[in-house]
Amino acid sequence: MEGNKLRLQLATLLPTAKDACGRCVDSVIMVLRDHPTVSKVHIVAGVESGLCIHFDAERISAGQLRGFAIQAGSVIDERFGHFTFELGQGAHTRAAGRIAEQLRGQFGVIHVELGPTGHGLVEFDRRKTDGPRLKAAVRGAGGRLDEGSPHARSSDAHRSDAHKHATGQPANDHDASHRPGSTDHGHAHGGIFGERTELIFSILCGVSLAAGWLISQRVQGVLPLGFYLGAYILGGFFTLKEALQNLRRRKFAIDTLMLVAAAGAAALGEWAEGALLLFLFSIGHALEHYAMGRARRAIEALAELAPQRATVRRGDVTEDIPVESLEVGDVVVVRPNERLPADGLVIAGESSVNQAPITGESVPVDKTPTRDLSLDFAKASAEHRVFAGTINGSGALDVRVARKASETTLARVVQMVAEAETQRSPTQRFTDRFERLFVPAVLAFVGLLMFAWVVVDEPFSVSFYRAMAVLVAASPCALAISVPSAVLSGVARAARGGVLVKGGGPLENLGTLTALAFDKTGTLTEGKPALTDIIPAYGVEELELLAVAVAVEALSDHPLAAAIVHDGEKRLGAHPRPKAEDVQSLTGQGVRAQVAGQTTTIGKPSLFESGEGAPLPELVWSDARRLETNGRTVVVVRQGDRYLGVLGLMDTARPAAKAVIERLRALGIDRIVMLSGDNQSVASAIAAKLGLDEAMGNLMPEDKVEVIRTLKAEEGKVAMVGDGVNDAPAMANATVGIAMGAAGSDVALETADVALMADDLNHLPFAVGLSRQTSRIIRQNLWASLGMVAFLIPATLFGLKIGAAVIFHEGSTLLVVANALRLLAYKDRVV
Repeated sequence: MEGNKLRLQLATLLPTAKDACGRCVDSVIMVLRDHPTVSKVHIVAGVESGLCIHFDAERISAGQLRGFAIQAGSVIDERFGHFTFELGQGAHTRAAGRIAEQLRGQFGVIHVELGPTGHGLVEFDRRKTDGPRLKAAVRGAGGRLDEGSPHARSSDAHRSDAHKHATGQPANDHDASHRPGSTDHGHAHGGIFGERTELIFSILCGVSLAAGWLISQRVQGVLPLGFYLGAYILGGFFTLKEALQNLRRRKFAIDTLMLVAAAGAAALGEWAEGALLLFLFSIGHALEHYAMGRARRAIEALAELAPQRATVRRGDVTEDIPVESLEVGDVVVVRPNERLPADGLVIAGESSVNQAPITGESVPVDKTPTRDLSLDFAKASAEHRVFAGTINGSGALDVRVARKASETTLARVVQMVAEAETQRSPTQRFTDRFERLFVPAVLAFVGLLMFAWVVVDEPFSVSFYRAMAVLVAASPCALAISVPSAVLSGVARAARGGVLVKGGGPLENLGTLTALAFDKTGTLTEGKPALTDIIPAYGVEELELLAVAVAVEALSDHPLAAAIVHDGEKRLGAHPRPKAEDVQSLTGQGVRAQVAGQTTTIGKPSLFESGEGAPLPELVWSDARRLETNGRTVVVVRQGDRYLGVLGLMDTARPAAKAVIERLRALGIDRIVMLSGDNQSVASAIAAKLGLDEAMGNLMPEDKVEVIRTLKAEEGKVAMVGDGVNDAPAMANATVGIAMGAAGSDVALETADVALMADDLNHLPFAVGLSRQTSRIIRQNLWASLGMVAFLIPATLFGLKIGAAVIFHEGSTLLVVANALRLLAYKDRVV
């Protein structure tokens, strides 16, 4: 029994934060669900996100439950903290993994995620440790925190990720020190050549190896050996450094395997093969670092879009100030062809703005000033709203600042994309588990092979050489980099195209699902009614019907009246309109007014069945029923005792909707359904026009959730496309929640797994196509990396030399990295 419902804002439950972090919300929900009087708890979204609690009112009062919830939230809010951080730009997979593991070992740490390019998240128990101590641990582990960026949030801010309570997706900070867009290029390993030290060492290693080999063709002895030793030192320096750090933590990693194999080759006198191994291994990691850096720079380029300074007008004076000094309400002057410094509303001037950096829209959007200076930024229409980082056209604009520099849409996107790097996809979690088991198994197997001479009649040196060759062959270097490189490249390419993907999980899931559900209003349709049908009664001219309807409805504030006036005016042109007066609203039925001395009534067909006035003629009634059957909202117009005809209105489909549906089918989405709160006939009419498989009408928000759960049970995975506000519960229950028109909308940005920044359906096939391509590349990389290991192990057992094994092994690593980088050049294919 659900009984009553209690709705609480998250700001009430988690009072110390501006918004609410996902894991804190998760904990509150778990506590509330365990209460014996509570039957259901779920997220609701609106102006402020909150929780809806279904409870048995016979067993507990709303006031008692409210007190329990606030107490539980307060305890959780005071106990748990978290912060995001960024290592130096040079940090790559090896350093990131080592530092993450070291942080996980700190007392009081609950959870650590650290992406391969150095963006990380730490969650901790305040009773056991604190933020400053853990930041010191980050520095002590070899990392470097970048603090003080204008794009970073204040120390008390952390963003809401409320609907992720089921997935535990990380949110931003109670104690933020994240710095997207950092331009610090210090290498995590340090070195005399800065960021390029490892690459230069690798190249010098190759030069030394080549010199030693060439000299050995003419001279034997100390001279070529000296060059080989130089190659060992140059190629093994960083690898040895990593291996020693791992061994101090009692961990055997890929670096350790490579060093053991190189040392084994040297012990056998195969200096050239050992040097070749270290050269290819080090150059592979240097190029891997370059590839990760390239993907990361594609993301950080977003942060550099916003200008550093702004021209602000205060009174009659204009001055040039840093963008971080802008306050809400300031008026900034944007000259032609300048980048906009802040999110805000145009209050003077007209221009067209290139919004591609934020929304991915290829065509500039016309901007005009708003007359309502109190208009809320999130509710403003596209022609009034501008974003930081976009490019002004040929006209000058005055823009009233709506958000501080740290809270702009651009800053939020940069931060969310950076956080997406820390999210491990299902495939990446699998490869991590595989490596943890595989590396010790390889070491044990190699140890056994070293004693093959005991059971096989061969010298120890032969058994030892074979064991070292297998060690090289079995090292899963390509596997370690195959998934994160593809995910990072995919997330970076999506962000550049105006699509925010929150991590590898949504990226992979969107690339493999075959079912998709659309919200109707505002997603597949324009979200506002339009006058679609004008059917005059017998003996009445169409223009007469329209003129009377427009005259009366112009005095009404109903949305249907606005549609009749707007579209009717266009059709009437210069045709004269009669004058209407004494308007009277007929609540829920229509409107009545005096036109040319006659009482004129406009309303639903049922209004004219009450017996007042002339009865509804059969022909007019037939037209009305036909329109209703076709999904129209119908109004009848009567002047005096004379019926003028019928008007049909409908929320019309977006112009791009039908083509988008066709493109989605071409991409492999087999089942596409529409969910709507409108009546079934309206939903069916839209669905038939767009070529959807199914339409479900008369749905409340909780009904949409049930439909999504049913689709998941039938299809395995399903995506839900909506506006991120009313559809938040359904999106949260879908495998992937996709928000349309998320630019400027906090709720849409927070609640969705994938956010289409522009209010443009054409970006959906791009997102699905990119995800499909990412999934393909991940599969290709897995087959290439695992296939190479599967080939090389038996090949080395049967005599393949270390040198050849090294070439194949490191070649596969470079192959998967290069394959992943192809995603940065992905282009949308329009069918």
